[in-house]
Amino acid sequence: MRTVSKDTVTQSFLDYISEDSDERLKFVMEKLAHHLHDFVRETNLTHDEWRKGLELLFAAGEISTPERNEFVLFSDVLGLSSLVDMVNSSEDGTPSSVLGPFHVLGAPDVPVGGDLIKDNVGDKIVVGGRVLTTDGKPIKGAHLEIWQTADNGLYSGQDEQQEEYNFRARMTTDADGRYLFSTVRPAPYTVPDDGPVGELLRATGRHPWRPSHLHFIVTAEGQKTLVTEVFPSDDPYLDEDAVFGVREKLIMEYEKRESTDGLPDDLAIKGELDGTFYVVDFDFVLSAA
Repeated sequence: MRTVSKDTVTQSFLDYISEDSDERLKFVMEKLAHHLHDFVRETNLTHDEWRKGLELLFAAGEISTPERNEFVLFSDVLGLSSLVDMVNSSEDGTPSSVLGPFHVLGAPDVPVGGDLIKDNVGDKIVVGGRVLTTDGKPIKGAHLEIWQTADNGLYSGQDEQQEEYNFRARMTTDADGRYLFSTVRPAPYTVPDDGPVGELLRATGRHPWRPSHLHFIVTAEGQKTLVTEVFPSDDPYLDEDAVFGVREKLIMEYEKRESTDGLPDDLAIKGELDGTFYVVDFDFVLSAA
């Protein structure tokens, strides 16, 4: 070990890993050590730069709470979270995308056709579609967890003015694999930028904005669980998402309507829709487990 150098330190570290260690752990640690050490060698990283990186990590620990994990946010804005999503997505199914920090358990069950608008303000939208297998067969009894921001860009839990489960629901598809609900158009919003992640964004000339989106977790027996989000085609931040969550296959069209003709009869607020509203049709395709 007394002869360790910048050229041998990587192998010296790897030699410390026991042969009895888990094979996957050994593989991951080997790749991590090679890339980290090569990064330092390629950039000639200075002591000041190294210390600044450690300071950012320390600050991330200080600001993190059960409701806000700054380390996850770092992973998001560096594109790491999305890259993990992409390498684990099935090519024949709907792509996965960022879970985000605002999912909560225990959302109420809402029937197909149920309403999430209630007393909320905003452009009304009717969202529906089917959950399918990769060969196009509808999946009866698939479960969807749905959540989104209000018209002010805040999730329930962030906003004291919203009820606990506002714009949150759990729905089970019918015999045709169908889901359907009414809601309001969620707003674009910024990721938290009052901590070390915000410092990094400003230092690199980046903004913290995310495009409007609807979150979904879709599960069904015998199928891979899908965690994803869908985005409107006309959002101004579609090509500038701070956390790199947008995928071509996750873009939906908002169809402007002024008549309820053709809408399913089990839509709870069908008789209450007047004026302009929008319709979204989006199918989820689940890959076999």
